[in-house]
Amino acid sequence: MAAEQENAGNLKRKLAKLFQLSLEATVPGEPDIEPLVAACTAKFGDYQCNNAMGLWSKIKGRPGIEFRGPPAVGQAIMKNLPQSEMIESCSVAGPGFVNVVLSKNWMAQNIQKMLVDGIETWAPKLSIKRAVVDFSSPNIAKEMHVGHLRSTIIGDTLASMLEFSNVEVLRRNHVGDWGTQFGMLIEFLFEKFPNFEDVNETAIGDLQAFYKESKQRFDVDAEFKDRAQKAVVRLQSGEQLYRKAWAQICEISRREFDQVYQRLGVHLEEKGESFYNPYIPGVIEALTNQGLVEESKGARVIFIEGINIPLIVVKSDGGYNYASTDMTALWYRLTEEKAEWIIYVTDVGQQQHFDMFFKAAKRAGWLPADDRQYPKASHVGFGLVLGEDGKRFRTRSTEVVRLADLLDEAKTRSKAALIERGKAAEWTEEELEQTAEAVGYGAVKYADLKNNRLTNYTFDFDQMLNDKGNTAVYLLYAHARICSIIRKSGKDMGELKKTGKIVLDHADERALGLHLLQFAEVVEEACTNLLPNVLCEYLYNLSENYTRFYSNCQVVGSAEETSRLLLCEATAVVMRKCFFLLGIKPVYKI
Repeated sequence: MAAEQENAGNLKRKLAKLFQLSLEATVPGEPDIEPLVAACTAKFGDYQCNNAMGLWSKIKGRPGIEFRGPPAVGQAIMKNLPQSEMIESCSVAGPGFVNVVLSKNWMAQNIQKMLVDGIETWAPKLSIKRAVVDFSSPNIAKEMHVGHLRSTIIGDTLASMLEFSNVEVLRRNHVGDWGTQFGMLIEFLFEKFPNFEDVNETAIGDLQAFYKESKQRFDVDAEFKDRAQKAVVRLQSGEQLYRKAWAQICEISRREFDQVYQRLGVHLEEKGESFYNPYIPGVIEALTNQGLVEESKGARVIFIEGINIPLIVVKSDGGYNYASTDMTALWYRLTEEKAEWIIYVTDVGQQQHFDMFFKAAKRAGWLPADDRQYPKASHVGFGLVLGEDGKRFRTRSTEVVRLADLLDEAKTRSKAALIERGKAAEWTEEELEQTAEAVGYGAVKYADLKNNRLTNYTFDFDQMLNDKGNTAVYLLYAHARICSIIRKSGKDMGELKKTGKIVLDHADERALGLHLLQFAEVVEEACTNLLPNVLCEYLYNLSENYTRFYSNCQVVGSAEETSRLLLCEATAVVMRKCFFLLGIKPVYKI
């Protein structure tokens, strides 16, 4: 019963448990046989067990083996499968593939159970308790731009999927709030505002412009540059005045970031570079005592096997750098925060940096040598956002696109499309605003998340706000249509869930039911492989399955109305959970 509960919603895992018992009976005493169960794409069944060929290559020629090739092994696996209410029938195809057709009654009961007990009963159960997802991580005093979009929304989705899978997630914003640029910013602040403590966002104005001005001064004025470099030392040695100015700049910047996070509905806890600074000397000393840190050209470095440049952990001037902070943050997350999985979401350009410091952590014994074991660290790399010219996405004046401007544009275009559809006459201004926001921001997020994160993609408002094809607009409208069908039926869904019964007699009802039941294993796959696009593909296919069902199966007014309304409700529930995991707000009418 406990095992049944443990994988309440995961079809694949339930079948794998049955095939595990069958394999043990087929080849008793054979070690390390993992059941290879996969969803079928062919017409022979719903799932398939693919162990026969691999098993045959291991056992053929052994004394006492009676099988005569993979098909015979497949037949034995099928014969030894325990009786289960899940399975309607089995067959063996080709070189021993065991095909399983699920019982439609069992499928219907499980969907109904989810409607009564809640979608949380279909949450995957992962083997870890606590993870850190390090994402977004903008630099203080620089505005969030389109480059931060991918890290922020990919990281948010990964965190949400892990949280749904009952993992405690520490959502970390590792902001760049400690480094040489602060000397320049502080000196410029002192110069511009002698009473800097009274300064607020309004006085500083555009923080990005403030940064550019100070950088310009730094590049052309040798005396200012000298003062700025000394200011860094004074800040890092803890001088009160400099700490205050630094805190002021960080606070102004943080408030700007928060406005963007609020619009995106993203929650993070900031632990910036400065947080780890006090721990760096101790960590480097411990690594030195292990014999990992060596002198090289005046710097202190860790040599990594197979990489011809070392990881510099103390610069030749005695200062610290990214590697010092990142090694220390990893140490802190493993030892103090007791995280079992640390996930870093940055662009693919930083792959080598992460590869090097993960290898250094393995040398230090912080991480196991085998990447399949926990604790582990993973770099979630992603490609570039491109403009229509195929180059990095920028404004016409070659500036990086501000994230706030991008969101404004998405909402404006979304609102214009709704007005064009006559919604301004039907809805209140508040409804119009909220829907425009949900659709506009959702479109931007989904257009990014539906791509395999490792590839570049072209940012195209017209394409992402299209209400046809694989877009958030199409999916949100599909959800709103389901809600409308349920409303028009006039039925009390709460009551129907308790008293009604789902039946999957029609082929399109069954296909929709099977797809709904695959939700848990898809979320688990997306989590395990850190690929949000797997969930997007599932959501789009769910919508397509629903459309086929609705086209061929009359809902309201049919003899099967109750069952089909419950299928509509189950589809809407699963769609809403997918939207939630992707950080998209559902809309209920359109």
